[in-house]
Amino acid sequence: MTPERLRALLDEVARGETAPDVAEQRLRWTPAEELGFATVDHHRALRHGFPEVIFGAGKTPDQLAAIAGRIAVRGDGLLATRVSAEGAERLSAILPGVEINALGRTAYLAPAEPAQRRTRGPVLIVTAGTSDLPVAEEAADTLRAFGSPVERLTDVGVAGLHRILSAGEVLQRAAVVIVIAGMEGALPSVVGGLVSSPVIAVPTSVGYGASFGGLAALLGMLNSCASGVTVVNIDNGFGAAVAAARINLLPSS
Repeated sequence: MTPERLRALLDEVARGETAPDVAEQRLRWTPAEELGFATVDHHRALRHGFPEVIFGAGKTPDQLAAIAGRIAVRGDGLLATRVSAEGAERLSAILPGVEINALGRTAYLAPAEPAQRRTRGPVLIVTAGTSDLPVAEEAADTLRAFGSPVERLTDVGVAGLHRILSAGEVLQRAAVVIVIAGMEGALPSVVGGLVSSPVIAVPTSVGYGASFGGLAALLGMLNSCASGVTVVNIDNGFGAAVAAARINLLPSS
C-alpha cells in the first residue's frame, strides 16, 4: 500500500464512491506477512515513501519467487536486487511484465498505477570505467523504481580527465550526482569540485591486488579533498540510489 493509493482510497470513501466496509476489506491486509522464512513488510511505503525491495543474494529461487509473488499481488510494483540467473528465470516465469537487467542483476515490475512523484531534477550517474557498469545499472534501476529521472556519463575516469571536464552542461543540470569508481577512487573528488549539487560516491571492487576488493577506493573517497562528498559501501549502487532518490524527492503538492 503506497501513500498515493491510500489517499485515493480515502478520497473515494469521502466522495461516497466506495463503501466503508469495502475500504476496510482492502486495508485489512496485515502490514507484515509471515512466510515462515521471511516477513514481508507491506506497509513500508506508508512509512518511507517507497515499497520494500528484495535483496536477492542468499535467497533460493523458490524463496525469491514466494516473496516477490506476495509483493506483486498488491499491485504496488516490485524491485529485486542481486538476483541470480536462476532467480531471474524464476521471476520471469511467475511475473508477466517483469524486466530483468542481467548486467545490474535486478528485476523490476512496474506498479499497476505509477506514482506521480515531484523531483528536483535528474540524478546523474557517473562511472569512471566500463567495468563499473554493473553497479551503475543497479543504481539506475533503483532510481527508476523510486521515481527519479536518470542521466548518465559513462567511462569518464581520471585517466582521461578531459572527458569529465567536457561534460559541464550535464553535470550542472543534475539535482544529485552519483559517482561510481574503483581503482584509487579519485573521480568523486574531481566531480565534487565541479558541482554544487550533492555528490554520493560509490567505491567498486574493480582493480588490481592492492585495491583490496574496493577498500582502497573506499578509503580514498572517505578522504575526499572536495567538501561534502557522501560515501556508501563498496559496490552499493542500491544504497546510493536510495539516498539520491530521497534527496531528489519534493513534497507532494
